[in-house]
Amino acid sequence: MNDSHTTPLTQDASLVAALAATAMPFSRSAEEQAESWIRTMRLHGRVGSAMQALGVGEAPLRAEYDLEGNPPAPTPPPEGDVAEHVVEKAHALAVGEGAGSTGTDHLLGALLEIYGPVMDRALELYGASRQELLQRLHEDLGEHAEAS
Repeated sequence: MNDSHTTPLTQDASLVAALAATAMPFSRSAEEQAESWIRTMRLHGRVGSAMQALGVGEAPLRAEYDLEGNPPAPTPPPEGDVAEHVVEKAHALAVGEGAGSTGTDHLLGALLEIYGPVMDRALELYGASRQELLQRLHEDLGEHAEAS
């Protein structure tokens, strides 16, 4: 349904959301959920292309440890149906920018808002930063506009 409150998911965004939704019930922490989103997103859409261009692979490049060499305490996952919440937030972002559809870039924006520093740390473990990824997406969008 396409009304003033939502835009249709692109095929890539729909696939990412569906695949990630199947993993969420098995994730014990926000960190595990963020990693699931990254592993799924890196294969699809504009965000996937940008992640691959930045060298984001299937597995983290390193593990996170505190100063004593212990893994940090896990962050509780967001309550409720997080995949549905991500899609709702992505739709709102797409509508807010006047987009005709909700893409993987909108899903990424929603993930960055919902998970915040947890998503930032997860991206860094995969070898990228929020800033690098957003810059790459911006550059790719500029190249796409020039080619049109």
